[in-house]
Amino acid sequence: MNYRNILLRGTTILKKNNLANADIDAECLLSYSLNKSRENILLNLDEKVNLTKFKNYISLIYRRRNKEPISHITKKRFFWKSDFFINNKVLTPRFETELLVEHILKIFRFSNRLNMIDLGLGSGCILISILKEKKQWVGTGVDLSKLAIKIAKNNAKIQQVYNRIRFINSDVDKYIDGKYDLVVSNPPYINKVGYNNLDASVKDYEPKSALYGGIDGYKIIEKVIKKSKCILKTKGILAMEIGIDQKYKSIKFLENNGFYVQKIIKDYQNIDRHIFAIKL
Repeated sequence: MNYRNILLRGTTILKKNNLANADIDAECLLSYSLNKSRENILLNLDEKVNLTKFKNYISLIYRRRNKEPISHITKKRFFWKSDFFINNKVLTPRFETELLVEHILKIFRFSNRLNMIDLGLGSGCILISILKEKKQWVGTGVDLSKLAIKIAKNNAKIQQVYNRIRFINSDVDKYIDGKYDLVVSNPPYINKVGYNNLDASVKDYEPKSALYGGIDGYKIIEKVIKKSKCILKTKGILAMEIGIDQKYKSIKFLENNGFYVQKIIKDYQNIDRHIFAIKL
């Protein structure tokens, strides 16, 4: 069987189960299965595949049919400019979070030396991506999950920034050390109703601790703001991702804790997604 027919089989299976982007998913899984780029496959659709490789591919398609995320099947996710190792112990990096990295780099484009901290490190994708761009910056990553810290350390070694990061296994409100120029955070912010209504591809495969922000969604957001007040230098910046309809309450929390909201960035769906606030 050739690439063309295999892709047709995979796409058909996924479409029957109402998966969006079935054709792209089928291509990504064949690329992973054969260890070849999508471009190589699409340019050589008549190339043959043996039965063993075909069966392996179809087993991956069945996993995707059951709504297991592509990133969990392949154990990696592309974020900013690099591939990051991930699994079901950390949040899968989202494309809208790249906007947080982009605007941090714009704001600090003239800063050669800076000390930053990521509260809720996860896979390390935000902190590592920034440090790869800023060769003289140093950072600290804090996460309550020991497994997340382990994954972030692995990613930092792969991306060759390990020696510029201090890893701390701690809850956000328990960590009290240091003064920083920048705090960045993508905290869990989904409320109880939102969490209960999540698609199975998210709810069944990603850690609840990285998604659920308490009954109203603000439990960890408040922790991050209060901790940032303590560890940021005067005129330091907190850059934080928030959920749908959380802008106004987040602004109120920030202002009540001595911050001036500098800007709010919308994501690709025109949702207020990132808040940048200056400590007064």
